[in-house]
Parts: sequence; structure tokens; C-alpha cells
Amino acid sequence: MGTAAGMLAAARADIGLAGRPNRITRDYSARHGNGFLSAPWCDMAITYWARKSGNQAAVLPGGDRAYTVWHAQDFQRAGRWHPGTVANLNRARPGDIVFFDWGESDSIGAIDHVGIVEKVLGGGRVQTIEGNTGDRCMRRIRSAAVIAGYGRPAYDEGDEGDEGDEGQEEKPQPKPRPKPIVQAPPFPGRYLRYRLGRPMMTGSDVARWQRQMVARGWRITVDGWYGPRSAEICRDFQEEKGLEVDGIVGPATWAAAWEAPVT
Repeated sequence: MGTAAGMLAAARADIGLAGRPNRITRDYSARHGNGFLSAPWCDMAITYWARKSGNQAAVLPGGDRAYTVWHAQDFQRAGRWHPGTVANLNRARPGDIVFFDWGESDSIGAIDHVGIVEKVLGGGRVQTIEGNTGDRCMRRIRSAAVIAGYGRPAYDEGDEGDEGDEGQEEKPQPKPRPKPIVQAPPFPGRYLRYRLGRPMMTGSDVARWQRQMVARGWRITVDGWYGPRSAEICRDFQEEKGLEVDGIVGPATWAAAWEAPVT
């Protein structure tokens, strides 16, 4: 019987695997041709883990896959596809197959990469195991901003499909958000933003905002540079707070960063 636990065990066994060709690309090319020996191998990894753990039917509804778009379409045709919204990602489960679009859309046709959900972190964030991330198999933390969606495999462990949450432990509902009790420092006067191809903004105001986000539990390096990671965290935070999601720290986003978090 195939299970999410078995799929994750197979993935964990390959953490640290690096370079190509490797055992994953060799296994895939043995069935589909030597052209796959040095090809991008993120979806070959999912295929390998599924076959190794006896999860082919659940994880590979269309058969072996090396092309992420076709794999996502397999889940869509099976009625087991969830777009990558924050709400959907908060309902993800370990063992779900998660697809990424670095262009930050929920379009299946734009998918670039794939991994497996290891842990749901809340706030539209998941911990994953991914092959071919920096040409290695590694754990990553990803957010809704770059997640196009995920497929829900039909594992043989009481899974009742996309709406089958019966019998699972009910997640506690968040408490109402209190009114701000912390006075935000004055807005620094410039909008913090990241624009591809432009020099990154840097300064004490960037570092101050980064420190405050760390204090709120977000994983971000306090380096005083407003780059892609800062913009990603900003978008996730804006979505959580119901603000305009643009990745720019303006007056509203700055003030919200100093609101008292839910306890």
C-alpha cells in the first residue's frame, strides 16, 4: 500500500544528493532514454520516490513524469488539483506534490519546478523536499507567492479525495486579532521595494523593518538589503494582514509590522 509516510521517507533518504547524472536521473533514463541523464531532475525525483515507495498510482496518475506542467495537468484531470492560494496552502498535507512558478502566477502552464510537502507552516508557507534545487536535493521553505498549486495524491491511508478531511484532527481557529498596542516608529519616508534589474535598496530603515519581521516570526536575514527575499516576505505579510499585496513597504505595511501579533 502506498502512503504519504512512505513517499516522504523515500524523499528524505535522498537529501544531500547532488550533481548529475545521479541515481535519480540514471533510473529515469534507463526507461526513457539517455537524454534524461543530465536533464533538470526535480520531477524525475518525484517519479523516483513514488516508484521506490510503491506510490506510483497515487503520485503519478499519468505515469512517469519529468515535465512539471504535464504532471500538474495529470492532477487537474483527476480532480485533485488545488491552486496556490494562502487558504489552500494552509489546508495542504504532508505528501502533497507542490508545484512552483517563479513568475508568481497560479497558471499550470507557467510551472517551473516541483517538490513534496513535508510540513505545513501556516500563513501560506510550507516546508518541502525538492530535487534539483541548486542541483541538489534539499529542504526548502516556500510561500504562496511562488507556489502555483499542489496535487493531492490518492494515498491508501483513508484519503477521501480533495474534500475528504473527515476524521482528521480539527485545527484550532485563530483568535480575533487585537487592536494595535505597540506604537510603530515613524514611517522612514521612502517606499522600500525590489525591482529586478535595479540596484537593491539598502539602509537602516530596511534593517529595522527586517528586524521587526524576525520578531514577528518570519524567516528573513537582517542584512539591511531589500532584495527578492524581503519582497517575498512583504507580500506574504501583506496577504496575511489583508493589505494590498505589492511587495512594497509603504506606510500601511510599515505600521502593520508593529501591530501586536495574535497570541
